[in-house]
Formats: sequence, structure tokens, C-alpha cells
Amino acid sequence: MSRPFAPGLRIPPDLLLRAYATGVFPMAEGADDPEVFWVRPETRGILPLDAFHVPKSLAKLLRQDRFEIRRDSDFRGVIAGCAESRPGRQSTWINKPIREAYSALFEQGHCHTVEAWLEGKLVGGLYGVTLGAAFFGESMFSRQRDASKVCLAHLVEHLRVRGFRLLDTQFTTEHLKRFGARDVPRAAYERMLENALKAEATF
Repeated sequence: MSRPFAPGLRIPPDLLLRAYATGVFPMAEGADDPEVFWVRPETRGILPLDAFHVPKSLAKLLRQDRFEIRRDSDFRGVIAGCAESRPGRQSTWINKPIREAYSALFEQGHCHTVEAWLEGKLVGGLYGVTLGAAFFGESMFSRQRDASKVCLAHLVEHLRVRGFRLLDTQFTTEHLKRFGARDVPRAAYERMLENALKAEATF
């Protein structure tokens, strides 16, 4: 499932992109761990863009237009929010090498955010990596109830409009399954990935 990464305190951005293109992504044991390891799951979580389920409560919230939605305006704020400890999750896998690597990808235009703002404050968001017509979701957070759900709904609609073919969630959770996320075997995922990488889409 995973292989350790050489303890170098840095993940070269070009190596990170090559990893995503082959179905591999990095994680860390904890925020204070200086190393990362590579993960290639036997089953992969995906969220089909043509079968995204919007629960009634979320649909109502979207109609209320409570949050201001922005894209790519505060990457460092989003990754910091995703790395925060919170009830039920005291530690995070987002360590310094991961922060620096994804910040570099953001500067290169390969990493993107969807953000929820309320009264001038960042209250939720998500970030992920783009290659071809694939979006690899990394993490999300909320400081206001349902803010990350709204960001996810906006992400899906944005990816549809922009012609993306694959929304990779890495793993599925009960939370994501509410929106239609499902597990697929590695071989099936790699065929989906190959198809998405052959296409072009602009975030």
C-alpha cells in the first residue's frame, strides 16, 4: 500500500506530479514528522461528477447563498485550516514537506482551492491537485457549520463546467458517501486516471 520516502524534508514538485500521474500520493504520520510515505491504495475513492448527490439540507443551504465562494485566493489559509486539530481529529498528516510541496504546486498552477468566506473571514475550504482532466482532492475543513459541504458542491459544479472527468477522493468516508462517493478497485481507478490524463481541462 505504501512505501517510505527518503528523509529529505522536501518533496520536489515534479516528483509529486509524476506520482499523481501513476496513482500515488504522499502522506505523513503526523504534522511533526519530517518524513512522508507514498500511498497506492488497493481500492480508491472517487466521487462521480455525473452522480453527485445533493442532500435536501445542502440544497437548501446552497439556495440561501450564505457564504461567499472564492477560488485560489488564499491557498496558505486553506492548507492551514485543513491542518488544524479539531474534535475527533487531534493530529493531521499535513507536515512541513507536504505544505511546502503543495504550495509550490499552487504557484505552478497545479494546486487549487475552493473557499467559503463569511463576513470577510475564511470559514471553510478544500484544496486539490489538477492534472489533465483529473482533480485529486486532498483535504477540506470547516470553521462554520456546513462550509466545507458548500465548497464541495461548488467544486463539483465547477469541474463539470470545466470539462473534468475524474474527481479522486483518495479514500471514502461515511461523510463523502452521502454525496455519492464510492470505492473502485485499483485497476479500474487506473483506467479512469489514464482516460482523464489524456484529456485537457482548465481549473
